[in-house]
Amino acid sequence: MEELFYRYNPWWEEDFTLSEIIDRPDEIEKLEKYLEQKSIVFLTGLRRVGKTTLMKMLIKKMIDEHNIDPVVIFYISLDDYNLSKKTILEIVEEYRKIHKIAFKEKSYLFFDEVTYGKDYELQLKNLYDAQNVKIFVSSSSASILKSKKPFLTGRNNLIEILPLNFSEYLSFKKIKIARSDSHLIDKYFEDYLNTGGIPEYVLKNDVEYLKELVDDIIKKDIASFYNIKSTQILQDYFLLLMERAGKNLSINKAANILSISPDSAKRYLQMFADSYLIYLLPRYGKTNERLLSPKKIYAPDLGIRTLFTGFRDKGSLFENYVYLNIKNLDPSYIYINSIELDFMTKGKELIEVKYHSEMTGKQKEIFDTTPARKKHLIKNYSDLELLLDALSK
Repeated sequence: MEELFYRYNPWWEEDFTLSEIIDRPDEIEKLEKYLEQKSIVFLTGLRRVGKTTLMKMLIKKMIDEHNIDPVVIFYISLDDYNLSKKTILEIVEEYRKIHKIAFKEKSYLFFDEVTYGKDYELQLKNLYDAQNVKIFVSSSSASILKSKKPFLTGRNNLIEILPLNFSEYLSFKKIKIARSDSHLIDKYFEDYLNTGGIPEYVLKNDVEYLKELVDDIIKKDIASFYNIKSTQILQDYFLLLMERAGKNLSINKAANILSISPDSAKRYLQMFADSYLIYLLPRYGKTNERLLSPKKIYAPDLGIRTLFTGFRDKGSLFENYVYLNIKNLDPSYIYINSIELDFMTKGKELIEVKYHSEMTGKQKEIFDTTPARKKHLIKNYSDLELLLDALSK
């Protein structure tokens, strides 16, 4: 096992360099602020959004800027077949033996794909309670993390890693737009709306890569985990969801189209959400309205959406992007007299998205008369930047 550990932790015996660097300072800063806190940090989100790379970028920063001894930093991916018969506690004990690190000495532990570890929630609890450790873990499954959370109540922080935003996309592609060339922003932004923010796809623009990503999630994270025999139904359902992105989804209609029961349609929908393949937006209102009204569907990445639907309806793609930027504000949609407004945040900020267009008629009337702390009409990327800046204050 010692040889395996050294392969995963090259910084133990040489200068550590990263072959892949994603410039995501905001995400690194989020992780960095937890370094001196005791809590277990969970990185979660869609497969291949860069969780592993962010972990390794944090490790490099710990070594280069925080002057932390490399040998007290241990990274391992628990989906490695060679570790399938080892518990997390056994793995950590072996690591400590290799470097002669006592239990009272602080170590920084990084567990990639933590849910592959048997009884991982109890093992993490034991590590947290009995050893001097700081723990970062990752998983691409929200459902498993939710189901195990009671074991780690009060001990964890959850950080969802999203695909690259537009600013990160430009940085990743080494595109710099001078102030004198601000007229180019819209064109580059529409390129982004088409491509999305999955890092490797942004770099290679290989459509097969995105197809493989979605297939892997459907077959491995959903069909295999939940023992669903027909992956074709799941694939058809996901295509339907992408076609409905930005719109309400009727469970009964989806069930009829797919020739499955409403119960199955509802269960599969939650499985997609728990694997981060979709997001569900509830209706604004009383509890029964939030629970019983149809949910709106949003894609986790614009590139995945355009892969299935083609690059059309830029307004809907822009609305999807706005949602991804404000989802942490717990938004919901408003539906009054058959008229819909896009988002009302938990903080009572009303947001309507009209890509290069205006509100008119009854929709404008409802927007103007709906009580809200603040109201925002977002017509382009610059409007969104101003909104996000205002919301962050």
